Amino acid sequence: METHSLQDFQDLCTFESFKDFWHYYGYGVDQQELIDREFKRIKGVTYLDHAGTTLFPESQIKGFYDDISRNVYGNPHSHNPSSRLTHDTVESVRYRILEHFNTCAEEYSVIFTSGCTAALKLVADTFPWKAASNEGPGSQFCYLTDSHTSVVGIRGVTALQGVGTVSVLPHEVERRARKPPTQTDGEECTAPHLFCYPAQSNFSGRKYPLSYVKGIQSQQLYPACEHRGRWYVLLDAACFVSCSPLDLSQYPADFVPISFYKTFGFPTGLGALLVRNEAAEVLRKTYFGGGTAAAYLVAEDYFVPKPNIVSRFEDGTISFLDIISLHHGFETLQKLTGSMLNIQLHTFGLARYTYIVLSCLCHSNGKPVAQIHCDNDFQNIAEQGAILNFNLLDCHGRTVGYSQVDKMASLFNIHIRTGCFCNTGACQYYLAISNQNVKTNLHAGHICGDSIDLIEGRPTGSIRVSFGYMSSFEDCQNFLRFVVNCFVDKPLILDQKRLTKLKSAELMESAASYDLASIPNGQLGQQNGQTISPSPERITPSEDAVSEEEKNNGSSHTLTNLFIYPVKSCASVEVTEWPLGPQGLLYDRLWMVVNENGVCLSQKREPKLCLIRPVICLASNTLQLQVSGMEPVTVPLETSLANSDLRTSQSKVCGDRVQTVDCGEEVSTWLSEFLGKPCRLLRQRPEFQRDMKFGPGKAENCGPTALSLVNEAQFLLINRASVSFLHEHIADRQDSENEGTWRDMEQLIQRFRANLVISGPQAFAEDDWSHLTVGDTQFQVIGRCGRCQMIGVDQKSATRSQEPLRSLSECRSGKVTFGIYLAHQSARNTTAVPVLSVGARVIPRISESTDKP
Repeated sequence: METHSLQDFQDLCTFESFKDFWHYYGYGVDQQELIDREFKRIKGVTYLDHAGTTLFPESQIKGFYDDISRNVYGNPHSHNPSSRLTHDTVESVRYRILEHFNTCAEEYSVIFTSGCTAALKLVADTFPWKAASNEGPGSQFCYLTDSHTSVVGIRGVTALQGVGTVSVLPHEVERRARKPPTQTDGEECTAPHLFCYPAQSNFSGRKYPLSYVKGIQSQQLYPACEHRGRWYVLLDAACFVSCSPLDLSQYPADFVPISFYKTFGFPTGLGALLVRNEAAEVLRKTYFGGGTAAAYLVAEDYFVPKPNIVSRFEDGTISFLDIISLHHGFETLQKLTGSMLNIQLHTFGLARYTYIVLSCLCHSNGKPVAQIHCDNDFQNIAEQGAILNFNLLDCHGRTVGYSQVDKMASLFNIHIRTGCFCNTGACQYYLAISNQNVKTNLHAGHICGDSIDLIEGRPTGSIRVSFGYMSSFEDCQNFLRFVVNCFVDKPLILDQKRLTKLKSAELMESAASYDLASIPNGQLGQQNGQTISPSPERITPSEDAVSEEEKNNGSSHTLTNLFIYPVKSCASVEVTEWPLGPQGLLYDRLWMVVNENGVCLSQKREPKLCLIRPVICLASNTLQLQVSGMEPVTVPLETSLANSDLRTSQSKVCGDRVQTVDCGEEVSTWLSEFLGKPCRLLRQRPEFQRDMKFGPGKAENCGPTALSLVNEAQFLLINRASVSFLHEHIADRQDSENEGTWRDMEQLIQRFRANLVISGPQAFAEDDWSHLTVGDTQFQVIGRCGRCQMIGVDQKSATRSQEPLRSLSECRSGKVTFGIYLAHQSARNTTAVPVLSVGARVIPRISESTDKP
């Protein structure tokens, strides 16, 4: 039954009615409160062009401003501290991007570009296209007709290389599917082919099955099933990922171009190409810019690219400040919405409601008000995104020009998008525009982007409204009332039969949710229940404990101090005995403090870290952080990943990617208050394995050695005799900086942050050792420790000075190696739990090489 009543329309435009159509709205807080707090600038504006760009929240920009106001970010191609901070922060953002798409650095690389189009061009320019020849068939470039102009534009590159081009209608992919062609012996085809399709149409919001990725790669679907060779898939995700979760672990597309302003609103002019590492190996790059070369000659055609995938493809200096801002985009999006799945449910509900009401509006004569361009009834969230594309019709069924609608909408401060949206294929399909029509329209003066909306009464484009995570029900209300007030011949008729049908249809609401497996939590062994805190006393063995023979051959050494550093760069915990764990001393450097971008903080960047004193209590299974003038804060020693409040992440330590678990808001607030900047405490994930790398000067015959968050190796050892030699050299300088500063040798020892401190008769004897035994435990010497400016931080006051680095360089003839790195020889596979004790005898073995500095 049709209803001739504006009252029925008004009733339909209530929030209670909306909830009858859809149950998911907002993110646990009042949506208007979110808008008032984060998007005050859109008061009085109905913004419905989120597929063009979404809007950034104020807290994202404030967070980014505070970040760049607090930190100095230099060019990442340099090696100074500000440049290293930039490099580390950018790497942290790369990991965050991969985490967002449920994949990792072992599977994908993130190549930053100026946008999605630049990412597509990068693929076009570097894909190993092969022209057909007498030796065999050539490559095929194939794309769905419902593709963005920037995808179709790859054709401009392939046409010059003799590569075949196939435009594929959406229904052909599955309808023409069949078994892949069989390979004939001796005729294996290695031609590389590329199939491109959008995860979501930017014209209609139609979502194409992500299963096409594996279907094309395995040559089960058309057109891959008709061409032998190796098939690669480019998934254009720019429109899709703005409001939907994408799981690349389930749908491993080879190339995934994205633009970040579609998701965050800021920054613009920044995108990325996510490349599956397996596929990246086939890309062939000819141009090389700054930062991509391992070596080249100017007078000879000689060039060697950097081995790293990312370094090969990012020409010149990347837009590093914009990249750093992405961290604040992810953080803000998470805080405001909770997840991409929540965004998908919220935005789809708004689009579905708008579709239902708009499709039921009729003029007084019963003719529809809108012709909606879609292939479904907005019933399945896996098939339709938060986009509605349509043309308005007058009471005679004639199309109202989209330019006229756009101008009227502007008068009501309603922001929409009109035209063909850089998607000619979809525009032709939905508006029944033939190839000849396109050419005729061009001759008539119509070009893409102009305001010529009707030619001989036929539309040249359409109207698109699209929703974002901050869109509200009021946006739907304002738009629908605008259509009724301005374009409906009164009295309004509602198609109640259709309304009832759409309202009662069975919905599929969760088809795109993540299915993330839980990760088991590893457990470290516990020792005698006791509280471990800095030891006030030191055990030094008597002279009688050392044999006369050992004195005579110079091998008399004793373990005098034992330190662990639970939180990287924070104060030490001195103990008299301590067990060894799988990665070194138990609980040594398992935690680290990171800044707001997830970059590890050290005393080089934040000297005040040395004032934070950790206390380990094995009895209560807790780590407590203490600092003068503040109440202590406590976190558990062991972390259960079953706790839904804990966030896992990826970070970098000394160039290595490490997997971590966030220790929560309480300790984050505590650290941020003390350090005066946003910080978090991360713990290395128990099951994560990080192996030591063997560079120049490192022992390479050591077995697999698992590391915690240490810089180089499991243990660091220094010799008291060596420290004494340096101490005397500093005292002899007699300059104003050193006057009265270096009297306490124990404080000097603290600056070197060693795990093991030994006593012995000869300074720098340790430089020649290859192995040593401490008590009953055997170690291998991995290499010497190259000292940095971190030893210039006074561990009691957190003040900086040039000492002892300057004196170390002088007394070591320009070299700054001091102390040696060790690895426990049976660290990974031992069943017994070794224990180190102060007072244990240290027996070294001398290496054959004695190139002592």
